[in-house]
Amino acid sequence: MSKSKINIAITGVGNCASALLQGIEMYKASPENTIGLIDYYLGGYSPADVNVVAAFDVDKRKVGKSLKEAVFAKPNCTKVFYDKLPDYPVKVEMGPVLDGISEHMADYYQDKSFVVADQEPCDVVKVLKESGAEILINYLPVGSEKAARFYAEACLEANVGFINAMPVFIASDETWARRFQEKNIPIIGDDVKSQLGATIVHRTLTKLFENRGVVVDRTYQLNFGGNTDFLNMLNRNRLKSKKKSKTQSVQAELRQALPSDNIHIGPSDFVPWLDDNKICFIRIEGRGFGNVPLTLDVKLSVEDSPNSGGVIIDAIRCMKLALDRKIGGILYSISAFTMKSPPIQYTDTEAKKMVEEFVAGRKER
Repeated sequence: MSKSKINIAITGVGNCASALLQGIEMYKASPENTIGLIDYYLGGYSPADVNVVAAFDVDKRKVGKSLKEAVFAKPNCTKVFYDKLPDYPVKVEMGPVLDGISEHMADYYQDKSFVVADQEPCDVVKVLKESGAEILINYLPVGSEKAARFYAEACLEANVGFINAMPVFIASDETWARRFQEKNIPIIGDDVKSQLGATIVHRTLTKLFENRGVVVDRTYQLNFGGNTDFLNMLNRNRLKSKKKSKTQSVQAELRQALPSDNIHIGPSDFVPWLDDNKICFIRIEGRGFGNVPLTLDVKLSVEDSPNSGGVIIDAIRCMKLALDRKIGGILYSISAFTMKSPPIQYTDTEAKKMVEEFVAGRKER
């Protein structure tokens, strides 16, 4: 049996938010359908217990609109797999723009880019407090360093848990981690590691090489897609944290890290007609028995945003357990399981076991 509602707020009502809400409502309507979930009930909480109470964006097609309307508004282009969303009593509020939008977006047609609303930002802390939000999910675009820190600061002031699903190093930054610990506010981060995405596949294959005694000499991971995230990342100046996050996640599976010239991981290009479909190519070159070379090439095609929803739903429920237990600071186990750049890297097998132990009542480190 479920315990209570989990009140969440979302910043960035984009494809990931759309997929997450579609999934919540689909599983709520059909609890017998557990495809895509590790557990329907996690620590007594089901997806149906997740309740959105506030949302923030900066696009004129979303700000001031109902949440139900905003999640299907342009430039969102993720697959609509469940369209029977309720009339949420939530209006999308105007957040601060700061560095949330890259200048090059203005050079692209509006269906794929952001269009800033001509409104003053709301008082984010006030909205969080008045809405009763317990958790804020940060879905801001890659490169939004200042904006991500603004929302982290707002969570500290509003006493709200923070799930940092994008690659700005907050949970893995000692200063930020200490501040959340001092206020006993839980934080999960950084940079969501999708359910079965490029990073988890690359990590698993890399570990397989090592477990079978094959030396990894070189590897790359190239990704391209047609959503706003890939358009945003055409500005290579916004990619420093993203590339670091994805690279260190794969390096963590190696006993000996590869020289930087022998590992290349990062977004490659924007192909508009792919929409939210992400194509990934992974290549691993190594040497096995007798020092004989071998090469592995893999192609992965996946709908990007539902892929992230498959783990964020677990992050939300684990954070709620932490709130129930009055646990603050970094949630190491679920961060390692759901994020590319957690404060401490564990293998995915270790992280899953740690999450199971945390759910069962084991204290975080």
